[in-house]
Amino acid sequence: MNKRLLIAAVLGALAMYTWIFIAHMASPLAEAGISQIHNEEPLLAAMNSTLRNPGMYMFPRMDAGGDQAAQEKKMATGPSGLLIYFPKRDFQFGKLLAIEFVNEFVQVLIGMYLLSLTRVGTFAGRLGFFALLGLCAAIATNVSYWNWYGFPITYVLADSFTGWVGYLCAGLVAAGMKIGGSEAR
Repeated sequence: MNKRLLIAAVLGALAMYTWIFIAHMASPLAEAGISQIHNEEPLLAAMNSTLRNPGMYMFPRMDAGGDQAAQEKKMATGPSGLLIYFPKRDFQFGKLLAIEFVNEFVQVLIGMYLLSLTRVGTFAGRLGFFALLGLCAAIATNVSYWNWYGFPITYVLADSFTGWVGYLCAGLVAAGMKIGGSEAR
């Protein structure tokens, strides 16, 4: 991997990170489709007395290899959901921001590398490459989470949009630095 590609990946990741930070801190996108629990104390007390370990829990309980019709009826006639639970959580904002940047850097580095292998030679083509890559990344998990786990469509659309625009930001860097195509060789 050459130095120019690495610089483009760092700058692209900074562009993506900046957009995602703004989207989460200065827009309603981060809270779209997420509701707050009012009078949460009884629920928290029940969770603390029932759940011992941090983890992801699905309810109602579904036994692997169980009667599919009975499981479908259980879902159709009563409450269901997915719960991420921590009895206590060591929430360090700075550490989480650093992990988020590394995540975005790896995504952009992969995108820049893939683009460098192409013959895409125009600004619009490079930006389009990242737009399509971002669309794939944005819907890869979000649509499945909506389909299988019932994530709110508002959340899915907002999160997909936020991620996709992040890829567009990185794509602007890739296009401007002429990564890929005949101009980059």
